[in-house]
Amino acid sequence: MKASEYRKMSTADLSTELDKLKRQLFNFRFQLAAGQQTNNQALVACKRDIARVKTILRQRELAAQAKA
Repeated sequence: MKASEYRKMSTADLSTELDKLKRQLFNFRFQLAAGQQTNNQALVACKRDIARVKTILRQRELAAQAKA
């Protein structure tokens, strides 16, 4: 997903998406260690998506603190 698509999601949806992506990353790493995964780009893309979601969550957290 693109960052713009993540920004449209609610904070609760982003937290759910983050959990899903972390499980997916775990599965990718497990498959890579077992020799079942040959697509390393999927692992990289998953890591980038996790970083995007965490960045957006942090930006929202800081914006909420600034308003208070």
